[in-house]
Amino acid sequence: MFEGQPKGLFALALANTGERFGYYTMLAVFALFLRANYGLSPALAGTIYSAFLMLVYFFPLIGGIMADKFGFGKMVTTGIMIMFAGYLLLAVPLGGDNTALIVMLAALLLIGFGTGLFKGNLQVMVGDLYNDPKYADKRDAGFSIFYMAINIGALFAPTAAIKIKEYAETALGYSSNDAYHFSFAVACASLILSIAIYYIFRSTFRHTEGGKKKAAAADAAPVEELSNAETSQRIVALCLVFAVVIFFWMAFHQNGLSLTYFADEFTAQSADGLQAMCFDVWNLVAVIFIVYALFSLFQSKTQKGKAISFAVIVLAVLFLILQYNPDGSVTVSAPIFQQFNPFYVVALTPVSMAIFGSLAAKGKEPSAPRKIAYGMIVAAVAYALMAFGSFGLPMPQTEMGADGNPVAVHVADVTPNLLIMVYLVLTFGELLLSPMGISFVSKVAPPKYKGMMMGGWFVATAIGNQLVVVGGLLWGAVPLWICWSVFLGVCLVAAIFMFAMMKRLEKVC
Repeated sequence: MFEGQPKGLFALALANTGERFGYYTMLAVFALFLRANYGLSPALAGTIYSAFLMLVYFFPLIGGIMADKFGFGKMVTTGIMIMFAGYLLLAVPLGGDNTALIVMLAALLLIGFGTGLFKGNLQVMVGDLYNDPKYADKRDAGFSIFYMAINIGALFAPTAAIKIKEYAETALGYSSNDAYHFSFAVACASLILSIAIYYIFRSTFRHTEGGKKKAAAADAAPVEELSNAETSQRIVALCLVFAVVIFFWMAFHQNGLSLTYFADEFTAQSADGLQAMCFDVWNLVAVIFIVYALFSLFQSKTQKGKAISFAVIVLAVLFLILQYNPDGSVTVSAPIFQQFNPFYVVALTPVSMAIFGSLAAKGKEPSAPRKIAYGMIVAAVAYALMAFGSFGLPMPQTEMGADGNPVAVHVADVTPNLLIMVYLVLTFGELLLSPMGISFVSKVAPPKYKGMMMGGWFVATAIGNQLVVVGGLLWGAVPLWICWSVFLGVCLVAAIFMFAMMKRLEKVC
């Protein structure tokens, strides 16, 4: 899985892991923070939440255009500094008045712009590692590894957000609302780690940083020359893909909004036995060790390697056995459900790579556009599960809190297994769509428009993220099963469109 990959991949992936850990720590509690700290309605909190996600994924277009002129590396480091300033503002507890709201919105703008300079350009650099012919056939696998690293950061984020908030409340005596800011402060520390990794291992990827002076001096691979017709054909194909993925992200990023509302208001707030073990991130890490050690056990070429893999499996299983308490019970907080998606991504990435590697060896691996279409169908299945599980549930309810702000009421105790299963299915869809889509863009984009086209991928994601607000607008306005059916429907329509365009898309692969 990791053999034969360029060294720069691991350095860039680790730099991104630190940044993503901070981002997802903040995002895990952000929607709940908006409602608790400012007394916002689900719809208004959803509007701010989706607008922020839109900015995070729109600004990479501007970042890509700037990088095509000034260099990718320069934009990455500038982006980290701007993000740091934004998270620092967000970490300051200013209360819930209008001034605090304005500062918070300014912080979101800085974080969005900084992420726009950082995120897309870092991924272009990853793609450029594979311009070397000896790495060309490892591009899809490389992006799967890179995507897995992102989710390692995201895996620990919900637990970090909850634990830090609880520590601020109990040990430091901060109010519930002020304690949220300590979760946001984690992002500042993670960015320091990210930039340190970037500069320590810079020599392994310096040739991908771009910039006119470096480009002239570097021993780069010859730039592919395309005719105007070929360039137009590729751009049209990419725009068709962008149009489809809008609707995936609209549905997928309900994880931080309507799915979190569901976890908060309709899902059981405690778990016991085996189910309780799912909510301890270290148990999930043990499962990940088992999965990777199993692959190593069967793929290792030496007895020593097999012995080490077997020992890891035994230790991880023993850890899980010791963790099991049939009479134990744990409190389940709504943000903790967001750990399951990154857990599944990290655990299932080697499985996905093994399946597609086997198909590739037989000449039967689906093209990247076909994988994206399959991912849309899988996302539709996830929301079919949510619709089925929500039949007969009451409408969301609110009541006035002691501070005069509306407070969501917990009205049902649906088994946590529903959301755990839905996140599993959504992750299958994500693995088919997201890393393959990024790889497709890096491969198909005309060379002189690479930064802009990667930015286009993020603009499509931005539009999808802006449409996330649909979940907030539907929440409490229609029965829950209708809310989920909307996302089911848009995913199916997008999949049908994708299959209709398949011949045109596969022509440029």
